[in-house]
Amino acid sequence: MLEIEIFPENVNTSSRTLPSKDGKPGRTMYEQTAYVNLGGKFPVEMTLQLDNAAPFAAGKYTVDPSSFIVNNFGGLELKRYGLKIMPINRKEHTA
Repeated sequence: MLEIEIFPENVNTSSRTLPSKDGKPGRTMYEQTAYVNLGGKFPVEMTLQLDNAAPFAAGKYTVDPSSFIVNNFGGLELKRYGLKIMPINRKEHTA
């Protein structure tokens, strides 16, 4: 399972505005810093594109299945836009 983690210091968003072009209005994009565990010694910093200015809470997440598509060649890939993540619910075991 691919694990994405958002640390408490990353519970904020940054924004950038794309200017209007070809008669289309400009738009504001919101982003949040997260870290993905790709199997190496350390997690890798990444940027999550957000639908709105509300950031994800600190915690561990995985990629939502709706973020994948099967391409024209039958291969699995992530959608270019609209990456969705969902919380990882871990049950604590007590002995």
